[in-house]
Amino acid sequence: MAKSQIIETQQDIQEGLEYLAKVEPKFAKAKAVVGEIPLRRREGGFNALLEMILSQQVSVASANAISERLGKAGYKNQSKLSKATEEAVRECGVSRQKARYITALAKSDLNYKVLHTLPDNEVIQKLTAIPGIGIWTSEIYLMFSIGKRDVIAAGDLALQESTKLLFELP
Repeated sequence: MAKSQIIETQQDIQEGLEYLAKVEPKFAKAKAVVGEIPLRRREGGFNALLEMILSQQVSVASANAISERLGKAGYKNQSKLSKATEEAVRECGVSRQKARYITALAKSDLNYKVLHTLPDNEVIQKLTAIPGIGIWTSEIYLMFSIGKRDVIAAGDLALQESTKLLFELP
């Protein structure tokens, strides 16, 4: 039977690290420096994407404060948020653009359980059809909420900089 392409346990992380170290010696050196890498799965679904949108291009503290205000207003419930006006959402400290994005997400008809069964490209296609969700957010969702082991967020700046350091690139 083929091994699952889903990362579910710390052992899955360890196996992936061992494989990378075997195929590329620089990963073995990085593994020795970094040490154990924890399993960082997140719950999927509406709230995961809501939090991803809220955290885009703001500090963790700001995103947490806005998320808390949305929760107090009841807007972390998809049904309630789908009925809210953008103006009401903005009263929680959400920018005009993000208010548009999160109300569009709330009004979307995404079936989150089905997303877990689709090929990666279809998940990305469905997610990027929603305003405010781009390829990077879709890839992050695939990796951390669905647990896909064969997805990488190539557009991630921290990943790009780490790759430059590891492979001694300009």
